Amino acid sequence: MQNVPAGTLVVVADGKKARMLRNVGDDNELTLRQHDMMNAEDIPLQGPSGVAPHQQTPQENDERTFAKHVAQRLNEGALKQEYDRLVLIADPGTLGEIRPQLHKETQDRLIGEIAKTLTNAPLEDIQRALH
Repeated sequence: MQNVPAGTLVVVADGKKARMLRNVGDDNELTLRQHDMMNAEDIPLQGPSGVAPHQQTPQENDERTFAKHVAQRLNEGALKQEYDRLVLIADPGTLGEIRPQLHKETQDRLIGEIAKTLTNAPLEDIQRALH
């Protein structure tokens, strides 16, 4: 992965939670600090966007819906100029659900993606994955 500039928003997500982190270090020294978290159980699930496959389990439906909420939050933040750069780290399924729902403004800020499950990992492991 390329350099993660100071102030970059790093979102680490799976189908149940998303950690919002920032690089509070400088452009040469990555230092992540968590500033927010989203949990699927805290969000009224309204259903995923698009058409769900016929044989989808309720858990899969909930995970797709949560991914939609994460994408909406990222889109709102981009449109409100809350961040300049974004890195997404998510399991491949969640990443695949989030990516097509990102607004052009959000996509323009996206400087990297990692398809890996790190939501429960310590900050040091996430920082290592970004190097």
